[in-house]
Parts: sequence; C-alpha cells; structure tokens
Amino acid sequence: MNGVITMAEEKDQLLNDYEEEDFYLSSPRRTMLAKGVFKELFHERNVDHSNLSDHVKKALEDAKEEGMLKPVAVGAIPFDPKNAPQLIIPEKILFAEPLQENDKLQDCKVSVRTYECQFIPEREEYMEGVNKGLTYIKDGELEKFVLAKALRCQTMEPIDNKQILRNLVQHNAGGYTFAVNLLNRQSVDSDQIHKRTFIGASPELLVSRSGTAVLANPLAGSRPRSEDPVEDKRRAEELLASEKDLHEHAVVVEAVAEGLKGLCKNLVVPDKPSLVKTETMWHLSTEMKGELVDSQFTSLDLALALHPTPAVCGFPTKRAYEVINEIEPFDRNYFTGIVGWCDESGDGEWIVAIRCAEIENSTISLYAGAGIVEGSKPEEEWNETSAKLRTMLNAMGLNDL
Repeated sequence: MNGVITMAEEKDQLLNDYEEEDFYLSSPRRTMLAKGVFKELFHERNVDHSNLSDHVKKALEDAKEEGMLKPVAVGAIPFDPKNAPQLIIPEKILFAEPLQENDKLQDCKVSVRTYECQFIPEREEYMEGVNKGLTYIKDGELEKFVLAKALRCQTMEPIDNKQILRNLVQHNAGGYTFAVNLLNRQSVDSDQIHKRTFIGASPELLVSRSGTAVLANPLAGSRPRSEDPVEDKRRAEELLASEKDLHEHAVVVEAVAEGLKGLCKNLVVPDKPSLVKTETMWHLSTEMKGELVDSQFTSLDLALALHPTPAVCGFPTKRAYEVINEIEPFDRNYFTGIVGWCDESGDGEWIVAIRCAEIENSTISLYAGAGIVEGSKPEEEWNETSAKLRTMLNAMGLNDL
C-alpha cells in the first residue's frame, strides 16, 4: 500500500478525497479509501463461487510478485451466485482511524430535492408475498425467509454520490458505511456509459479476522425507532421480550455458530441477545468471538462459509432461495450480499450489505427486507421494510417520503 493516514484530524480527508470510481469503507475499527484498479478479478457474469476464495488468494499472490508491496482485495459479492462478484486489487489504499459519533464532519446537505419514486412491489403485492411465504412455513417447508422490496427513484438532476456518502457517514458513524464502484458498463443499445455505485450504511458485521481472532455479529429482529424517548424505550423493551423476534434471532445465531464451528475454536456465543440501535432502527444483536483453528483460513473463507445467513435469506437456505426467487419481482444484485476486504495475510472484514442502494446515472434503487417467520403479519413487515428505507432516504434528503 502506498499511503497510510493515521492522524485523527485526517479522518474527514478520506471522505473529501472519495470519487465515484473509488472504494470506501468506514467501520468501528478503521476508515479506508481504495483508489485505482491494479487488477480486476472478475469480468464474466457466471462465476464459480465455490472457487472464489482460491481465486482471490492467487490474485493477491500474483500482485505481490508483480511488485505490489501489500496487496488487498476489496469490493462486493452478490446475494445470488448467478451474479458476478465486483472485486478488485486497488492501486493504493489509505487508512484512517475509525470515525466516532461525536466527530465533527462538514454539514450535511440535501442531495437531490426532486425524485419520482415507485415501490417494487407495491404494498398489496408485497403483503400477498408475505402470506404466500407463510403458507410454506405452515406446511413445514421453511422456518424463515426474508422478503425484500425495492424503491426505485428517478431524477432529472445529477445524483451526488459523494454527498449521499457523507450524509450516511454523518448519521451512522458507529456502523459500517460503504461505497463500491460497480465498474462502468456500456449500454447494449447505445454508446452511453452507465456509471454504477453500490452505497449504504449497514449496522451488521458478517465476520472479521485479525490475526487468529475472529468476530461475528449477526443481527435479526427489529423495531423502528421513535423520536419520543418514552416510546422509543418501550419499543426496545418490547423487541427484547418478543418471542417471535427472539425465535427469528435464534435461527440466525445457530446458523452462524454452526458455520464457524469447523473454522474456529474457543467460540463464545452469548446465551441471550443484546440491543443495538441505529438512527432509525433497534436490532437484536449477538456478538460471537473465536480463534482460528488454521491460519490458512482467510477473512473471505470465513465470510463465504457464512454467506448468506438466515438474517438475509432464510432457513433452510436452499428452499429460502427458491421462495425468494419465486416471490420477489426484482434481482437483488448486491443487496444482502457482502462488502469488504481481505489482505495478503488473510485479515479483513466483511459487512452484510443492507440499508443500501444502487445508483446508476439518474436512477437510485433502494432496498429493504424483513424476516418472515411463523406469527409474522404482512402489514407489520411492510412497515418494517419502510422504516429500514429511512437510512437511505434521509441521506438523499427525502425526510418526508
């Protein structure tokens, strides 16, 4: 890596230096900005995800042999393996200390004031999808599945990706804020270049590796926040006592623990979840810690062993995939995929790609999902997904939508 920034007063500089072609990630452990493309790892749509980690390891070794001092792979891996990963080895990476909630950043500004927005699917169709999935749960085919919706917004004005990113960082400093260049593509029917950016502020760490230390932090079970402190506290307490949400959370925790079992020793899994909050949501959270049984396992190996968790797909995974593809009327692309990095030593962190959007020219597509289990109510799941969209809508300046 050609540059490292460590001074606290430099944190905001990485945001100032961010451009659409870059990779940006801020987490509770560090802030990083990757510039340039030393090597693009995948070009084709159909990639064998079973060999993904080996491919990345080989690319990092090749980059080292070609003269890069400390190569790092960064990017996004999609929810559905039929789509290609967007992973590169950048030319340069800058690091800074993690951003804190009390850090003073430049004032947020409204990004774009005029959008025409449409839900995909609309309310009634979404609720019908919840009911359809509940029949599969009742019949014993599923224990849980996650049903998502999209909000597609079109504007005549340019979309300011940089300002949206800054707004996300400003209001989600304790979480994981990211921007991934999805590599420009040319339209099949014109010479127009489509610039695509995947951007968001996720509260959920899938897994990280630092030396032999492994950390995972699954979230499942949610409530919208309230501006009234008394009501906000009531919702948090209700969530922590909800049998339905505790069951949903337990399904995810058990799956993550099972996925880590063969890769980690001394795995510590708390008996009960705790509460974590974002600006817009309360979540049930369980933080797991373990130690690698073999230093050859990279952060990407760990991430791929867990992805997708029941928090974003369902359980059993294969049947949940089938139901999602049957009911959802859109391709999730990188929503509920993972975003992160892995260096030559195997260290890295991978984030669950939620509270996010894909920006392409003058269109921005927002996504949100809800976990459907026995006892789920369609209207409540619609309202939950709408609340989850607030993270991105606020960053766009659409506070009243």
